[in-house]
Amino acid sequence: MLPLVKGFPFLILTFSLFLFISACNGEEEVEPAPEAEVELTSEEAFFETMRTFCGEEFYGETTYIDDPDDEMADAELRIHLAECDENEIRIPFHVDDDASRTWILTMDDEGLLFKHDHRHEDGTPEDITNYGGYADHRGDAYHQYFPADEETAEMLPEAETNVWMIEVDLEEMKLIYDLQRHNEPRYRAEFVLQEEAPGQEQQQL
Repeated sequence: MLPLVKGFPFLILTFSLFLFISACNGEEEVEPAPEAEVELTSEEAFFETMRTFCGEEFYGETTYIDDPDDEMADAELRIHLAECDENEIRIPFHVDDDASRTWILTMDDEGLLFKHDHRHEDGTPEDITNYGGYADHRGDAYHQYFPADEETAEMLPEAETNVWMIEVDLEEMKLIYDLQRHNEPRYRAEFVLQEEAPGQEQQQL
């Protein structure tokens, strides 16, 4: 009996280790550490706001223009958020039947870039195209300001002080496009999200 008494502590230690290993290998799940939240910049937040409208069309009109004789003054305006991916949103801008314009929002390492792309009917670029600039960090998730970049200033010296602004009004489901030059209003258009084109409902009655 004496050898059994001497071996008893060893049996207790062995059994304790068995219980510890069994507990470690049991069905009890260890909760994973919560994922760290990624904080978006104001430009990224605005880009995501715009992406929520991918596929939608907005109809609008010019609400201010410094030259009342310009063709844009009384034209029927339409924008279509036609193509969206993680880094780019392409927005064809129709002025009556003129479909030569496309707005392009691009999210890259430098920030949020806004450009105006002008094309001939055959798809070739016009002489004046690709003007715009990067957002200047004054905005938020619902509006951004885009001062003219160097490419724009070289192509259009008179537009060197241009600042474009895009605003999304979620309450009114409205998108606003605004342009200032020399800190003075130059152009403004407002677009409203609609399920039907203006006048279409009346034509069906």
